[in-house]
Amino acid sequence: MTAWLEHPLTTLADIERFETTVPLTERIPQRSVYDVLVRAAEQHGGRTALTMVMTGDDDEEPRRVSFVELLGLVTRTANLFTSLGGERPGVAYLLPTLVETHAVLWGAETAGYAVPMNFLLQPEDLHALLEASGATVLVALGPHPVLDIWEKAVELRRRLPELTLLRVAPPGTPGAEGVVDLNAIADQPGDRLLAPPPDSGDEVAAYFHTGGTTGVPKLAAHTHRGQLVAAYGCAALLDLGPDDVVTGTLPMFHVAGTILMGVSTFLSGAELLLLSPGGLRNPVMVERFWRLCEIYGVTVAGGVPTSLGALAEVPTDGADLHRLRVAMTGASPLPAAVRERFEKVTRLTVKEIYGMTEASGLISCNPVRGTGGTGSVGLRFPYTSVTCRRLGDDGALGEICDPGEVGVVTVSGPTVSPGYRDPAQEAGTFQDGVLVTGDLGRLDHEGRLVLEGRAKDLIIRSGHNIDPQMIESALQRHPDVVLAAAVGRPDAYAGELPVCYVELRPGSDVSEEELRHFAEKELGERPAWPRHVHVVPQIPVTAVGKIFKPSLRQNAVEQVVRALLDEGGLSGSVTASGGGGGLRGLRVEITLHDASPADRTRLQVLLDGYLMDSTVSL
Repeated sequence: MTAWLEHPLTTLADIERFETTVPLTERIPQRSVYDVLVRAAEQHGGRTALTMVMTGDDDEEPRRVSFVELLGLVTRTANLFTSLGGERPGVAYLLPTLVETHAVLWGAETAGYAVPMNFLLQPEDLHALLEASGATVLVALGPHPVLDIWEKAVELRRRLPELTLLRVAPPGTPGAEGVVDLNAIADQPGDRLLAPPPDSGDEVAAYFHTGGTTGVPKLAAHTHRGQLVAAYGCAALLDLGPDDVVTGTLPMFHVAGTILMGVSTFLSGAELLLLSPGGLRNPVMVERFWRLCEIYGVTVAGGVPTSLGALAEVPTDGADLHRLRVAMTGASPLPAAVRERFEKVTRLTVKEIYGMTEASGLISCNPVRGTGGTGSVGLRFPYTSVTCRRLGDDGALGEICDPGEVGVVTVSGPTVSPGYRDPAQEAGTFQDGVLVTGDLGRLDHEGRLVLEGRAKDLIIRSGHNIDPQMIESALQRHPDVVLAAAVGRPDAYAGELPVCYVELRPGSDVSEEELRHFAEKELGERPAWPRHVHVVPQIPVTAVGKIFKPSLRQNAVEQVVRALLDEGGLSGSVTASGGGGGLRGLRVEITLHDASPADRTRLQVLLDGYLMDSTVSL
């Protein structure tokens, strides 16, 4: 049991008692992550806060940073930003996962506000984000043999000449004209701040972009208090403590990669193990994951569902995993087959975490010390409220649903963002301080949240949120396209892959392959590239002219199943309909022709790896 908790939180009653025993302001007196780091340095001193692994070799000497050293790095970095950007500057960054990324993020939040940006985006999208954020400082990784981050940063500074550009590069790298090296923090004081730290938890700490980019980016504000309450709740339900070593596998432009794999560990005094700049996108880290868990004494391992699926294929080869006590996952739904395969290989229980950028990244979690909860995303965090609400015909929030009744998931409390940087984008998401998640769910009689689908049309590919409008807008720029509708197609690895249906102008003669290549050229986000583009005679629409996507989703599901039938040399009828509990609430019924019971079993096993309800009969 962690020393900072009176008793483990295992039930909703525990959480309610936890809240009423001590008020939030006493439970979390810190006003910012900087305050958390100050306290961690006082409590844990020379103990390791961050361990940076680059190669994963057995004989590697990793970089270790103590809590005292981390505080010094963040202090110096914040002072550098103050000296360059003035009072409360906005600091954006394009960085993979590094110790320096932590210094930049928390230094930016201390001096002003941070703007984490996905370095995989194209310059046009990054330019739109920078302009919308109001950031005046950009920190980027210097020239790299594989990553093109520096080239993008230089292009952004060309477009925004007033931008102050900082470079993260190894010592001794030749200087660049008009560029400040982050190594300049060595000239800044590390024992005091040049400007006062945030004195109110309600100040904006960061803007995270969300929902993909469509030329009008959504930048969700995080307050200092929101980040701390979300991180505290997650640390409490995961029962994190100073003896824990947590794998840092998510990128640091991702809310879970910063709040969970960052602030939660700082609050609890745990050690964060950074598995290379690329995390589990690095195949070496995947291949050697279990050995690294043994070498570094990992106790809490985690990753998005696609990462868990990859790790489940890697044999443990006798690695000593006695310290490994739990696995966690989030960012997208976890297919049952992936869970079963991972738990069989590791003999660990996978705990699912639910979050949204607009809720400071984290909303609920299955308690580590609790039992049950499989198939749910757990209990709400302390000091927050999670309800399922009925919706009126006009889209307004209605009454709270009864236990077990499906409704729209809503969140309220200090973790909820004060809104987007552009308030005009808030309609339908923020209503009187309540976050309308757009997810469908139900609360069971024990208070656990079970997600039943997504009311919003976001396509989630391996935890990456893709706005279908972005794909549709790109294809509708083609002169031969009248209308386009993008949906998620089930995929056993990524959960969903984007596909797009298009209606062509009469007499047009353009191939689906040409349309797909056109979309790729138009789209800045590679994950948003449609896997398939299907030309159809007519896009289905409602009586009022809105695109009707359920029939397109059904078609996409049926295509997946028919492909599986073809691969298995089988034939049969396939029907996808509403009313299921899987992907988009669809249910798939397959009747095999001239097949054996073994064929039926084999096909059912394959289908169980997808996020959809399915039944196979003979």
